[in-house]
Amino acid sequence: MSEFIYTNNIPDTIESEVVVVGGGPAGLCAAVAAARGGAKVLLVEKNAFCGGMATAGMVAPFMTCYDSGGDKMLIRGIFEELVERLIAVGGAIHPSKVESKTAFTSYIDKGHVHVTPFKAESLKIVADEMLAEAGVRILYHTQLVDAEAEGDKVTRIIVAMKEGLASIRAKAFIDCTGDGDLAAKAGAAYTIGNAQGKMQPATMFFTVGGVDTKRVDEDIAKNWDNFYRKDGINYRSLHWRVSEAREAGDWPLDRVSIGLFRGVEEDEFSINTSRVMNIDGTKSESLTEGEIAGRQQVRIIFNFLKKYVPGFENSRLILSGSTLGIRETRHIEGIRTLTVDQILSCEVPEDSIMLAANSVDVHGKYGPKSNEYITIPAGKCYGVPYGTMIPPAFSNLAVAGRPISADCEAAGAIRVMPPCMGIGQAAGTAVAMAVLGGYDLRTLDVKALREKLSADGVMLEA
Repeated sequence: MSEFIYTNNIPDTIESEVVVVGGGPAGLCAAVAAARGGAKVLLVEKNAFCGGMATAGMVAPFMTCYDSGGDKMLIRGIFEELVERLIAVGGAIHPSKVESKTAFTSYIDKGHVHVTPFKAESLKIVADEMLAEAGVRILYHTQLVDAEAEGDKVTRIIVAMKEGLASIRAKAFIDCTGDGDLAAKAGAAYTIGNAQGKMQPATMFFTVGGVDTKRVDEDIAKNWDNFYRKDGINYRSLHWRVSEAREAGDWPLDRVSIGLFRGVEEDEFSINTSRVMNIDGTKSESLTEGEIAGRQQVRIIFNFLKKYVPGFENSRLILSGSTLGIRETRHIEGIRTLTVDQILSCEVPEDSIMLAANSVDVHGKYGPKSNEYITIPAGKCYGVPYGTMIPPAFSNLAVAGRPISADCEAAGAIRVMPPCMGIGQAAGTAVAMAVLGGYDLRTLDVKALREKLSADGVMLEA
């Protein structure tokens, strides 16, 4: 491939105390937290709205925010506030009212108690409102291009705006890109995927309306005793219908069950079934292939639902995600690393910045039909250490969301949206404290941070 040198004078267009790159679940909470902490905050987002996978990706519901026994809500703070505000506008159902083994959880029992159904469109509006009330300046339609570092500080980022390339300077940055893009461009160390560099498969979510949920419930009820796991494969909702379609030549996909989650409206379901293998979410060409393949799978799955599943005969396809659902790309190397052994041992380190009990869920680990799914013991939880957000090479950079420092299996637990929101709130709070106090994020007083998080409604004691 030939190369050429491109030069341009890029003005320092914008300055802020804190810049959050990426307005997904982690970035939304990071920006709100940092602004409420007293910092001047700029949020940079490539889409025309916040929410990331929750809106552009149409990923729903929010997975559980409770302990594994379903007795205590663990992930609170800004996440809980967001849920309450969604409920107030008819855009969500509180997780306390949602039981496992129902249409809301794809009829799954373990690991799915108290999920949160929500409406993506409501989330877009509520996110705008929360950011505005906190005083966050927002730049939508703005894509990260590069990052510049001097010594142990990230000094500025280069972005592509509608007007052209621009430079943004800040005292501190929070990488909420979902892929660790900012950290990687600044020179932070990272791994990608698992030990072999293999990443979890992607999914194209879509929403279906006009479903007779009662009839779906009835078909599931007849087959409660037919849910099982074998050879690393979960035979769950509607696998008997999938088998019927496969025998008839109407199911060419390497999936055996249907992930279907009832939404806020009784006749609407989010479908989490497509599986696009070998996609690298850090590369445009691979993402493009994935988007096209994902939409093709959506058509196959929807046609199957209408033809084979009682209750879907008169359903309609509302919308597929405007972006592919990516589960895994980079894992930034932090001053601490979260491991699957720590999760399964239910460790709560002294420097924990949030608690969670989300199951270890690694899709495609044993092949395209499979996943690894390990639930946390009933009533237990684990903590996410502060240092997992902090790359050791930088004093003013935090990473929040799924690219934090974690091994592949541990990341399979905390990559879902409620934990990402909790991590985002912690990152925003920490960065505001560092900027206003002139501190190095690597040596921040974590005890003081925990006190602030606790005062802001974050659950830190199991």
